[in-house]
Amino acid sequence: MTSSSFLLSSILLCASFIAAVPARVQNPALAADTVPYKANPAAMQSLQLPSQGALLNAFVYIAAGATPHPTVILLHGFPGNESNLDLAQSIRRAGWNVLYFDYLGSWGSPAAFSFTHCIEDTQSAIDYLRNPAHATQLHADTRTIVLAGRSMGGFLAIEAGGAFDPAIKAVITLSAADLGVSHFQSLPTGKREAAISALAAALAAEVMAPLDGTTPENLANEVFSHATQWNFVNLAPKFATRPLLVLTSDDGWSAL
Repeated sequence: MTSSSFLLSSILLCASFIAAVPARVQNPALAADTVPYKANPAAMQSLQLPSQGALLNAFVYIAAGATPHPTVILLHGFPGNESNLDLAQSIRRAGWNVLYFDYLGSWGSPAAFSFTHCIEDTQSAIDYLRNPAHATQLHADTRTIVLAGRSMGGFLAIEAGGAFDPAIKAVITLSAADLGVSHFQSLPTGKREAAISALAAALAAEVMAPLDGTTPENLANEVFSHATQWNFVNLAPKFATRPLLVLTSDDGWSAL
């Protein structure tokens, strides 16, 4: 099964617990466009999403049909070369809206990039969708918002609305980057510095040209300063009553 089919099927399975959406593993939207709606066809609307006094580059894939659609906020990874928009196309064909945006300091969105800003930007995206005027314009059902993200995007799905906003209906992560490992803070000074250097080197290897106002060293220090706050295990109880799908892979980061 392709990544598109697996994630879309997972979204539909989560949706079966939260809305009247049939959970079908072999959804026809995976392979082909559905019959077009002449009155309300599928569309894409670009926008600038307000966050922390700046405007993020963003767009929404709007599903066909006049009725309000459940919406997935699709969160890209670090730095965002893989945008996973193949998933967004399939999700839209299945009748869901998809909101995609670039975090502060990334891919032309202004200001300085940081992981903290990314968390705040995700919360801003949730607030944007819940604005009644925006929901009407985008044909969005504000009662059904799902967060889905890969790598750093999975981290954001958990750390932002996923953990702290009980109205988020479900969270899906693909190889989520666990940037909050609590034992980092208890390392002796020498080992701590070595661990920060190793993480900075790994971040630098991702090629940070699309990111502004930061360095690999700044980001590594930010991770270590929030190690306990961002620990996935500490946040687990917050997901006890909601669908949470966690998909993992051996992507080379486990040693950090």
